[in-house]
Amino acid sequence: QVQLVESGGGLVQAGGSLRLSCAASVSIFSINVMGWYRQAPGKQRDLVATFTSGGSTVYADSVKGRFTISRDNAKNTVYLQMNSLKPEDTAVYFCYAQRGTPLGRAMDYWGKGTLVTVSS
Repeated sequence: QVQLVESGGGLVQAGGSLRLSCAASVSIFSINVMGWYRQAPGKQRDLVATFTSGGSTVYADSVKGRFTISRDNAKNTVYLQMNSLKPEDTAVYFCYAQRGTPLGRAMDYWGKGTLVTVSS
């Protein structure tokens, strides 16, 4: 089992910045994929940014150049630095992790989410 705990959400004005944190209950070296999704009211959950299994990063087009995903292996934590925030970034942000099992399967894990509200 992997537990993911997000923090750092809140209310910010357009143009402002926030940094989200996602702390994992296991070493992130044991996690294949880890990143962030978001879900706005009435919309589906979409990828924001993630580390792939190869260690590279992938960003949604809508956040490229504004958001940066990073990690601290010693703290088993992944971060999402969000700059130049826009009202359309308002959503619940979820941390996501995928980890392999001894049987060769991939298990998905989600945090409970943290709300980001950007006012205009």
